[in-house]
Amino acid sequence: MSAAPRLLLVEDSETQALELRLLLESHGFSVERCATAEAALDHLNTRLPDLVVADHHLPGMNGDEFARQLRLSLRTRALPLLMLTGARDGERQGLESGADAYVAKSADRDILILRIRALLRERQGGASEGPGASGFRRGRVLVVDGSATYRTFLAGLLAHEGHVVSAAENPEAALAALDADGAAFDCVTVDLLGPAYDGLALCHAIDARRAAGLAARVADVAPGAVHAAACEPGTPTFHIVGISGSSPAKDFLVAAFAAGADDVVSKVDGEVLVMRVRSLVRRKLLEEDNRRIAGEFGARERALERARAEAEAAEARAALAGALERANADLATANRKLTDAQAKLVQAAKMASLGELVAGIAHEINNPLAFILAHQSTVERLIGEVIEAPDDAEAGRRLKKCGDRVGAMRMGLTRIQDLVLNLRKFSRLDEGERTRVNVPEAIETVLALIQHKLGDRITVRSTFEGRPEIHCTPALLNQVVMNILGNAADAMPETGTITILTTSTDETDEIRISDTGPGIPEALREKIFEPFFTTKPVGAGTGLGLAIAYSVVQAHSGSLTVETAPGGGACFIIGIPRQTR
Repeated sequence: MSAAPRLLLVEDSETQALELRLLLESHGFSVERCATAEAALDHLNTRLPDLVVADHHLPGMNGDEFARQLRLSLRTRALPLLMLTGARDGERQGLESGADAYVAKSADRDILILRIRALLRERQGGASEGPGASGFRRGRVLVVDGSATYRTFLAGLLAHEGHVVSAAENPEAALAALDADGAAFDCVTVDLLGPAYDGLALCHAIDARRAAGLAARVADVAPGAVHAAACEPGTPTFHIVGISGSSPAKDFLVAAFAAGADDVVSKVDGEVLVMRVRSLVRRKLLEEDNRRIAGEFGARERALERARAEAEAAEARAALAGALERANADLATANRKLTDAQAKLVQAAKMASLGELVAGIAHEINNPLAFILAHQSTVERLIGEVIEAPDDAEAGRRLKKCGDRVGAMRMGLTRIQDLVLNLRKFSRLDEGERTRVNVPEAIETVLALIQHKLGDRITVRSTFEGRPEIHCTPALLNQVVMNILGNAADAMPETGTITILTTSTDETDEIRISDTGPGIPEALREKIFEPFFTTKPVGAGTGLGLAIAYSVVQAHSGSLTVETAPGGGACFIIGIPRQTR
């Protein structure tokens, strides 16, 4: 069930107010009553009704000025107003004042109810209390006059117009009121010809207060703030109306305007004076509303711009997030491809090393096998000759020669057996799990397998002073030591010496391999562990050997460094932290 329409009844007569209230409530309306227009304006600042029913003849501010005041404020500008008028002049009283409809007090009460319901139906959306609606404010006037009679008369006229009026009888009281709250007034009337004080001097002093108040208010208003009393540079905080005699001379008017008066009005015509004050106050209130509305629109525009900027920023962030996601996906794909390519290159480098190792071992096996086969044919021939002529004088010599050849064959077979045994040991050194490895035995095995590269031109001196066994992966001695020894052999194309020294401390096991080759320049020492870096001719190496060796040592949390050997060559130092198991 919808709530009952709320009506505000403005009626000074207690009898008529009670009668109307009972009538309206009997037709389903909720009624609140104010006895004067001034009280009604104050009430409208707290809560807006759906419709106002007001008597045209009210004490103080009458219905005409009440209607004009309602139309001055955005808060009450669209509020329906039904005026209760006299029988004779109802149309003028009701419509010229700004009312939406009028009903004569002597009219049938059903007509009153019908007019109210029609206005409520016509209303679209009711009175606004949202953004753009401000509280209703009455004009505030300060009357300064030395004559108590005229001061009371003028204050009454202005109060009848709906203004809030303050009075001052002398300059001291007027300036004190302005100093206390100069911004509270919309207009100040000053008697310029009063005998009790210099009216022009007082007007000048009031103008000085107005200028000081304007400067202070402009400085106090925060940038972008929206305030009903906010002012712009050049907008006065209040207007000054000078009151003169019946026909002020031109020189007096010039002096009054020079003293700061905004208007000069004769005392003779009180109605004109009230109209001038009404016009100035109304213009000031409208200017306030315009500034407030402009400020609110500006705030809304700024809020809209902020919302638009935030939306654009959100879209940009979303686009950036999508781009980053795609870039991360592309980077992950490229990284995976690079990792696969690197693994293939490392495997190719290992296969190349293995191929070189196999070729050398095949050469080492082929040499003793060749003379074994050659000696075999010699032994078979000599044995055949002895069988054919056992009594021949040469039989003994032939048998002795056979024995020598068999002994040489045995040496060759032993060499082949040693190579196979070392190869079996080497195959164990290629296992990936950590275990206890005998360092001297492993190094000797590696030396035996690359003997074809060392030959007789390179002398190897081994001194094993460190722990005989260390806990590591066999690849540490397989890949790393073999690569360093092979590089040392390649660095000495003619003759030279390789020195292997193992040492141990409480924290580290070290293997130092030095040669008597040309050494590594200082500028290249930071690059030799980079993938694909090599000083060998094109086609003589991939440049991955030391990079692989470095990665193996890093996997042991160790270090692989190079320095100058005592003989001027290169000295590679493999440092492995000691482990209990």
